[in-house]
Amino acid sequence: MADYIQELRKKVGNSPVILTFAGGILVDHRHRILLQKRSDFNRWGLPGGALEFGESAQEACVREFKEETGLMVAITGLLGISSNQIQRYPNGDIAQAVVVTFAVERLGGHLRPDYDETLALTYFSAAELPPMLNAQHEDAVQNFFSGSYPWYD
Repeated sequence: MADYIQELRKKVGNSPVILTFAGGILVDHRHRILLQKRSDFNRWGLPGGALEFGESAQEACVREFKEETGLMVAITGLLGISSNQIQRYPNGDIAQAVVVTFAVERLGGHLRPDYDETLALTYFSAAELPPMLNAQHEDAVQNFFSGSYPWYD
């Protein structure tokens, strides 16, 4: 089922739902992490997105990285799982986000924002982090830089 969330939202409107997301942390040679400036909130977060029906978290992470960054990645490990974020979207949708975050390595591709979901892509060190999308993304980044993984809440 392509675009699971769109089909679900046709049935439930903006009502609260629980959604599962997968994303990853990609580190460059200077131990900086790749962040994505998202068009929906105009804020920074980790690359990733919602699972489509029938898709594994690993598959979603790899697919979302390709779509949002232009990079082909491979999963190298599980960093954490978070389920404590109620997200209100600009269009009125409300969702409890269950996020599976993986460590990923770059296999190929060229870093490029799609200018649809992604406005910019930049590597950041722990000392130069921008304001994050929400507490869930901020906690994941802080846990990663502090070496506190795997995490769960």
